[in-house]
Amino acid sequence: MAIEQQEKAAHKPGTLVDMSWDPITRIIGNLGIYTKIDFENQRVVECHSTSSLFRGYSVFMKGKDPRDAGFITSRICGICGDNHTTCSVYAQNMAYGIKTPKLAEWIINLGEAAEYMFDHTLFQDNLVFVDFCEAMVKGTNPSVLQRAETTDAPNAGIHGRRTIADIMRAFNPFEGEAYKEALTVSRVTREMFCLMEGRHVHPSTVYPGGVGTMPSPSVFTDYLSRLMNIIDFIKKAVALNDDVFDFFYQALPGYEEVGRRRVLLGCWGAFQDPDVVDYRYDTMNEWGKAMYVTPGIVVDGELITTNLVDINLGIRILLGSSYYEDWVNEEPFVTHDPLGNPVDMRHPWNQTTLPAPQKRDFDGKYSWVMSPRWFDQRTGDHLALDTGGGPFARLYTTALAGLVDTPYVKSTGSSVQINLPKGPELPEVTLEWRIPQWSNAIERNRARVYFVAYAAAMAVYFIERAMQRVRSGDTKVFQDFDVPDQAIGVGFHEAVRGVLSHHLVIEKGKIANYHPYPPTPWNGSPRDHYGTPGPYEDAVQDMPIFEENGPENFKGVDIMRAVRSFDPCLPCGVHMYLGKGRTVRKLHSPMFGGGHD
Repeated sequence: MAIEQQEKAAHKPGTLVDMSWDPITRIIGNLGIYTKIDFENQRVVECHSTSSLFRGYSVFMKGKDPRDAGFITSRICGICGDNHTTCSVYAQNMAYGIKTPKLAEWIINLGEAAEYMFDHTLFQDNLVFVDFCEAMVKGTNPSVLQRAETTDAPNAGIHGRRTIADIMRAFNPFEGEAYKEALTVSRVTREMFCLMEGRHVHPSTVYPGGVGTMPSPSVFTDYLSRLMNIIDFIKKAVALNDDVFDFFYQALPGYEEVGRRRVLLGCWGAFQDPDVVDYRYDTMNEWGKAMYVTPGIVVDGELITTNLVDINLGIRILLGSSYYEDWVNEEPFVTHDPLGNPVDMRHPWNQTTLPAPQKRDFDGKYSWVMSPRWFDQRTGDHLALDTGGGPFARLYTTALAGLVDTPYVKSTGSSVQINLPKGPELPEVTLEWRIPQWSNAIERNRARVYFVAYAAAMAVYFIERAMQRVRSGDTKVFQDFDVPDQAIGVGFHEAVRGVLSHHLVIEKGKIANYHPYPPTPWNGSPRDHYGTPGPYEDAVQDMPIFEENGPENFKGVDIMRAVRSFDPCLPCGVHMYLGKGRTVRKLHSPMFGGGHD
């Protein structure tokens, strides 16, 4: 109703302007954001999220040998391919009835921890902070930069930058010291990953049944030495982020509304506990709760469930505004799960992908992304869950569940405590991520750097446990298996930017159905057939804008901060269109000010 009233109020000559950013891309696809902006009232009136790329993995996976699934699906993404490999392996382990050797689980956990550290650091410091650096703020909010010049940084004693403006300068692309140091750290963390999973970003040593990594003590000490060399960088990064984000709240009252939406979060869990996980569907609730990142669904701040069986059964794939024909009249692949629970026809196990290309129509079909939703049996609602960019949902569910309790990470019921050991320069420190008041752009970004610390702390724990096994003489990292003629499996994992599931159906020893659902469809989905907007759309629509530029030289920095806070994909080139057919081309590349048309 509020949006309708604003649209009515905005229908004055020259006050409602069409503005579009298309594509906002990363390696895995094309994202477009189409808006109507009321500059008179400084508000986004309408937003549509589109994708112009059809991938079709679920189509060409059919008939393949299921043992190839991990290698094929890793190519879904050139950024987090290993997350897909791992998730596929989890699904295959269930289908084949495998319990992976414990040391192999520790090795996979170490690889995934390195991936989180690598990807989050690269995205946060070299991409997200382009929107908060001195060069950008100078062009969009010069009054904010002026205030930053005279505002002392509260954590200067940790990171060494005296003012907030000094921090902003440190993140200027190519020139800023923090920007350059992050690039170095991303190289080191990629080396750590390769020690465990063989190759980045498509692992060469991760398979159903275990890993091919040789578990020599030197592999683990090489990993640990690199981790200890970047541990102080992580401590400084948390302090830098806190200072900048707290400053934005102070400098721009009301900025909490940028990218804000209802707290509707999903996390599928990460980091298996080798002492508990057996990949059996019958025990999925137990080993899911034992993960070192707790799975869960949060609605309006309340943790609804941590049960992976309930999470699985609640997944629905809706079409709505996407370019596909419905499959509900097809024969189901799975009528009941292994516990005897009925499986919905709109569940990924039963989905058939039927592409239907057509002209984009914002009143009808306008995206190749489907609309994953989670069915809340309490209310009958199909919830448009988001991942908070990954870390926000992970920290939120883990904090509320209160199940993780290690010497390095502990969830308290309202926060997550993270203990980082002494580094070359800085002493041991305990960080605490507390559940914030809002689900918005700033808090999604803040959570990302805290999860880098979380992954680093857990990596120390994983190293200790792995070395214990090696010292005890247990070096088994692979379990033989046979592929059954008929089986189903599901893998639940967290890709860097959020929830990841792989649903597998095997018939006659071949893949009969396979559906990977990464975070992008959850976050970037269009309006479903109930009219519910996807998370990007919801976070931007009805959002205030604080940029000081008018429509003629508007950069849309607040909108970009909102969208990028979900870690959607790499911002390569942006083409901006202004109303009445006038086209202005703006170029936003990963390095501010660079790019090509």
